[in-house]
Amino acid sequence: MKKITAVLVLLFTFFVSLNMSAQDILQSKDLSTVKVDYLSDSDINKIKNQLDAKDLTIDDAEEAILSKGMSKSEFSKLKARLEEISRKDPKKKNSKDKDSKDKDSKDKDSNDKDSKDKDKNKKSEFGRKQQEIINNKIKDSLNALIFGSELFDNPTLNFEPDLKLATPMNYVLGPGDELQISVYGVQEFDDNIPVSVEGKITIQYVGQIAVSGMTIEAATQKIKAAIAKVYSTVRSGQSQVSVSLAQIRTIKVTIVGGKQPGNYSISSLATVYNALHLAGGPGKNGSYRNIELIRNNKVYRNVDIYKFLVKGDQSDNVSLKENDVIRIPAYSQRVTVEGEVKRPGIFEMKKGETFSDLLSFASGFNEFAYTASVNILQKTGKEFKVHDVNESEFSKYQPQSGDVVKVAKILNRFENRIQIEGAVFRPDYYSFTEGMRISELIIRAEGLKEDAYTKRARIIRLKSDLTTEIINVDLTKALEGDLNADVPLKREDIVTVYSILDFREEYKITIDGEVKNPGEYEYYENLTLNDLVVQVGGLTGSASKRVEVARMKKSDAINDNDPKRVDVFELEINEGNNEQIKNFALMPFDVINIRRLAVYEKPEMVKISGAISYPGKYVLANKKETVYNVVMRAGGLTSIANLDGMKIKRPIKEEQIEKLQSIDLNLTKEDTIREKRLAKKLKEELKYATIPVDWERIVKDKNHYSNVTLFPGDEIEVATYNEGVKVTGNVLLTSEIPYRRGKSFKYYLNAVGGVDNMGWKKKAYIIYPNGKAAVATSFLFFRSYPKVTPDSQIVVPEKPVTKKMTAGEWVGIGSVVSSLALLILTAFK
Repeated sequence: MKKITAVLVLLFTFFVSLNMSAQDILQSKDLSTVKVDYLSDSDINKIKNQLDAKDLTIDDAEEAILSKGMSKSEFSKLKARLEEISRKDPKKKNSKDKDSKDKDSKDKDSNDKDSKDKDKNKKSEFGRKQQEIINNKIKDSLNALIFGSELFDNPTLNFEPDLKLATPMNYVLGPGDELQISVYGVQEFDDNIPVSVEGKITIQYVGQIAVSGMTIEAATQKIKAAIAKVYSTVRSGQSQVSVSLAQIRTIKVTIVGGKQPGNYSISSLATVYNALHLAGGPGKNGSYRNIELIRNNKVYRNVDIYKFLVKGDQSDNVSLKENDVIRIPAYSQRVTVEGEVKRPGIFEMKKGETFSDLLSFASGFNEFAYTASVNILQKTGKEFKVHDVNESEFSKYQPQSGDVVKVAKILNRFENRIQIEGAVFRPDYYSFTEGMRISELIIRAEGLKEDAYTKRARIIRLKSDLTTEIINVDLTKALEGDLNADVPLKREDIVTVYSILDFREEYKITIDGEVKNPGEYEYYENLTLNDLVVQVGGLTGSASKRVEVARMKKSDAINDNDPKRVDVFELEINEGNNEQIKNFALMPFDVINIRRLAVYEKPEMVKISGAISYPGKYVLANKKETVYNVVMRAGGLTSIANLDGMKIKRPIKEEQIEKLQSIDLNLTKEDTIREKRLAKKLKEELKYATIPVDWERIVKDKNHYSNVTLFPGDEIEVATYNEGVKVTGNVLLTSEIPYRRGKSFKYYLNAVGGVDNMGWKKKAYIIYPNGKAAVATSFLFFRSYPKVTPDSQIVVPEKPVTKKMTAGEWVGIGSVVSSLALLILTAFK
């Protein structure tokens, strides 16, 4: 009976061990008794689910399973059973494959992200992550003058902890942290394990380890000891254990008195400055120098931000812990600094600090500051008062709350300046020393120039009553060592050394006429006409041999018998070499005129175009070249020429427009505007004036007025015969109507549909091919229209805009007429 009982107990224990192994095969310490053949499909599914939960394959777990005593033959059976289960459940397999592909796709996409995700990638590339905290900063214009406020407005200064740095050994672990634990060597293991809310981590095959409240250094030793109990190679030193922070937890801190007070979730590596930056820094009346860090209901540290701002000292920037409170009290005293300091603004002062400390906060005086003393505007509780603090008191005076320190500018004057100007080699400002004399100053200025006037120099001196006086100095005697002449100088003296050139009159000479560069030139002694002609570039080709020199008359007495205002000299020059026969000496203010040759005209041309045998440019052969002569020289008119279509286009010269603009016709404002428009039109649009030519009359009579004398630049245009008549302007249809002999003006108007509602028919006119124009005329009730010829143009202008009389104006006229009628009736009674 005892044997049967023992066998039953052994079988029960065996099956129980099989069941336990199946339920938690990865966490079991001894797998040597596991028989895969006795495991049901349900047991295999449980093992598969365990592997899936750990995101492992059976191949990944092979080494760990074998290290726990399972034989290789049993492991092969287990692997085969798991593969068979996977084949029977293709849905799960496909899902897993899809998840794997999705994961690979996401990994690939994450590598291709743009620059916006670079910061996140940098945080994770070192194997450490932290929940990103976003805090948008708004520039505080209200408190911009308060020293230190800019520290919390700048989004680039966030004091965020650097996750790339090594984990501090005194870092205290807590719920939310995640540890990366690796075993490497003969045996390998790697996993990221979070710290649970109970403060424990659970390591596969090792079990749970309490780490909350421990430093990372102490936790590492504890974890290594626990792993060594399971992994034999760790005990023997064949494998090593590495523990590091993979993800940092978020802690809660409370900030009171900031611009944005409240509870903040921040990194467990965050410091006081990081939390203050998130809260926008101290509020309007918050202190920058007595910020309290409260931990466990006690003031753990007083933070003075000025240490960092002034000295770069971050000793107060301590790390934060869960449930820390940062309290920002109101400031005790503030002082305003204005004027010539490097950093004007509002500064917070502690008890016992002096003006020297305040000056260091403001970065000291700038280069224009008056440093001998400062002016302080104080408040007494009833009124204001002014207090001056001398330089010797800077380290003693303690500013009071509400003080306004004003640092003035230095005066725009010099304590040791002296100036020399004029005929010295280096005129400039020099430093003055007591007992300095004028000879010493001249030596400093590198001595006198050759043109210096040594008989007299001038000193302008500022007297004690701020008036000025002039002291004259004989430089010749002063430089020879005469102490009476070598005048002692004083501060702000201005010494002027005259030049003999200053006393000379500036002589000029004028040359005009046929020279290349006429104008006014400097006169020099012994200057001759030859010299001046060469200086101005010589004569032009049109210069004659006649030269006239006008010279001013000088005399101490008035001679009424001599009517001459100037003396005039008539000279002749040699045209070949620009030299005059007589080498004539010039005098100051002479006026020389080189006369032009009596006959010196370059060939000038006119142009002829259109229906002509030889169109082109022709030189005006004589002074009175007529239209007929040029047309005949051009071979005469062709067979297609319109005899009534010849005209001359003459360029409008600039002087003609200027004459029009210079004439004062005493016009009204409206007429003046029209005149300006006409001048502008002549200058910019109508570049030519048209002269009609009657060729048939010219052929019959060469003396006819149409046979005008041509001017240089004229252009003769001979129109080609055209049988059409153009009708333009305010007509219904702008068109060209074929010419019909004997048809009247009205015929062509009717042919284009007549005039439109804006057309002014009675003012219609015609332009003939030769440029001549004609308008409609009227006599009594009869209207006569001009004759129409081929190639002419009929123009119908627009009616002028007239103002209609209002009803009030008609009533006014009626009342006037009634009054006149009443007067007439009264007169005849």
